[in-house]
Amino acid sequence: MISGIVLYSIAIIYLGISFIKDKHKTKTALIKSWKMFLNVIPDLLAIMLFIGLALSLLTPSFISSIIGENSGFLGIIYSTIIGSIALVPSFIVFPLGHTLVQNGAALPQVAVLMSTMMSVGLVTLAMEQKTFGKSFAYARNISSILMSLLFALIIWVVLT
Repeated sequence: MISGIVLYSIAIIYLGISFIKDKHKTKTALIKSWKMFLNVIPDLLAIMLFIGLALSLLTPSFISSIIGENSGFLGIIYSTIIGSIALVPSFIVFPLGHTLVQNGAALPQVAVLMSTMMSVGLVTLAMEQKTFGKSFAYARNISSILMSLLFALIIWVVLT
């Protein structure tokens, strides 16, 4: 809470400094940023709706049944798919991972799930393609999946 207040205060101070230095440029930048925000808002609302539905359907106990201790490599594949679809912020992912481990999920499966939830964005792919281009969006998502799988493999090798 306090860090948010500090960051907003700093942003307001810099906005004031910018306004004092050049009112026209600041006003133009604010109008452009507002237009960008209005262009992104439909995509953001769709993403929030999809994430809300996914989190209500994919409960920790359901996920644990799919990625339990005996699921092996198939559990890692399931975790990769589920994590790639469900884009979740880190302050939710870490407690979710802890809950999954407590409910019997294996560490490599939880590791790849957590990693892909935070780094792969199939839900946001359309918005990312519009913003950064198709080749960048695909390259970033594929490399994130590969790194997540490598991470899970390392954990699997170290723990067994």
